Amino acid sequence: MKLSKIYSNQPHRFTPIFFNDGLNVVLGEIRMKENLDRDTHNLGKSTLGKLIDFCLLKGRNPKFFLFEHLELFEEFEFFLEVELETGRFLTIKRAVATASKVSFKRHDPRSSLFDSDSVDWDHEDLSFERAKQMLDSLLGWDFIKPWKFRNVIGYLLRSQEDYQDVFQLGKFSGKHSNWKPFLAQLVGFDGSAVQEHYAKEAELAQRISEENLLKRELGTSDLNESEIDGILFLKQQEAENKRSLVDAFDFREQDQVETTNVVEDVELEIAQLNQRRYTLQHNLQKIEAALSKDATLFDTESARILFQEAGILFEGQIKRDFDQLIDFNRAITDERRNYLEDERAELLEEVKAISERLDSLGLLRSNRLKHLSETKSFERYKQFSSDLVVLQADIASLERMKDALVRLNNLAVSIDALKDEEKRLESIVRAEVRGKSQSRDSRFSQIRLHFSNIVEAVIDRKALLSVSVNKEGHLEFSAHVLDESGNASSAGAGHTYLKLLCIAFDLAFVRAYLDRKFPQFVFHDGVFESLDDRKKENLIEVIRQYSALGIQAIITLIDSDLPVEPSSPMFDDREIVLRLHDEGESGRLFKMPSW
Repeated sequence: MKLSKIYSNQPHRFTPIFFNDGLNVVLGEIRMKENLDRDTHNLGKSTLGKLIDFCLLKGRNPKFFLFEHLELFEEFEFFLEVELETGRFLTIKRAVATASKVSFKRHDPRSSLFDSDSVDWDHEDLSFERAKQMLDSLLGWDFIKPWKFRNVIGYLLRSQEDYQDVFQLGKFSGKHSNWKPFLAQLVGFDGSAVQEHYAKEAELAQRISEENLLKRELGTSDLNESEIDGILFLKQQEAENKRSLVDAFDFREQDQVETTNVVEDVELEIAQLNQRRYTLQHNLQKIEAALSKDATLFDTESARILFQEAGILFEGQIKRDFDQLIDFNRAITDERRNYLEDERAELLEEVKAISERLDSLGLLRSNRLKHLSETKSFERYKQFSSDLVVLQADIASLERMKDALVRLNNLAVSIDALKDEEKRLESIVRAEVRGKSQSRDSRFSQIRLHFSNIVEAVIDRKALLSVSVNKEGHLEFSAHVLDESGNASSAGAGHTYLKLLCIAFDLAFVRAYLDRKFPQFVFHDGVFESLDDRKKENLIEVIRQYSALGIQAIITLIDSDLPVEPSSPMFDDREIVLRLHDEGESGRLFKMPSW
């Protein structure tokens, strides 16, 4: 696969770029003297690589320039046309405003510039994940499976952030397991074995963590499973015995004793109180009867009338004697009535007290008959029940401990198996590294040879690309510039040669896969920075040689990085696919104010 062209729905703000099959130069010209000493010039040469990455379905990131400045780019639709190994072309359309939707169109001739509204897309507005699956299928890079096309794109589009390490790209800031397995596959090893080794290692770490957690749960107990089984058996047997005693407990004899006490004590008092209450109530009845008969029935006025009708004189002394007698009788009656009312009140109070006591005794009798088992015998029953509860708690604790030990033993077995599997995979990886490093025909050896030849052609020193297995069983990738005696040196550690090593590695692995369905392009930003003039000429010569082999090279540079007095013009006009400059908006990648 090679890049054919990239354009947008707004050509007045983003001029279409047409790529050559061979060398493609994005040249930034610094025409303003005040900008000569600046490190960055905001022309957009580095942005081009990011834009190609976007069209090749880079995931959305709020810090990515298109989304960070959405107000400037939300109306843009970008089209990337690529040439497939079959000779057919594929156009990928992705809009900024709807970046999660992607459209594809396959076509035989190289197209003119597509217009979104007039194209009959083969697959239109696919969801982002579905679009990645579709592009994987359309590209057909089967030999890198189970990895996807996106895994290799980072090595094909080297930004300035990706020159810090030959192998670990700037985007690979996470765990080694996220990128080393694919890198192993890329340089000719069995990446699946490397990935499985990482997976087993992660699973082993998880099992060991579970084991440590269980050990903490068990605390300081040093009992083994057999000892716990023995203690558990004895506790269960004791619990069964206690349960039998509780179930067979007989309170009938004690109930009989308690019944006698109830009869002798409570019932006797109840009978006595009932007898007393009966007497009091009888007396009350007599008092009530006496009070009701205490009224004076003789009336002297009525007697006078009666005597007058009979012709008998009832005046004078006789009437006075009768009146005195009535007054005397009334006085006696009032005194007696007061006495009877006082006595009635006392009797009523005593009856009330007796009734309350009888109620209390009735409740006491009921409770005693209900709770006859509140005795010494029941105390034993409660003790047995309490012992049974304690035993059951002990049994539950022992069963949990046993379960933890069983799980701990199972984990130990699983850990041993994982360690064995990890060692087996490590042995496979070690054997493969040893075998393919020694074999001159392996793809890794081809990449290593191309890598060394590129570096030697540029700086006249050989370079060593090596892969080893560390003590943890993981792959270690290294790239060194050798000294004049052919031994490893520290020259590759400096920024000067580190960028060269990155470029050499990318060119080397792409060349090694020219016989497969695979990308045949590389993009390197700032390719000449930090190299002296002679080495720049050598590097361009190497890039041209690789272009002649069928590798499309896209490089960006500032004109101030060109050799001061090259032996011949370094690039012809056909190779310069994009010329940028600092004289206003017209010289930028996007013809708009810088952001």
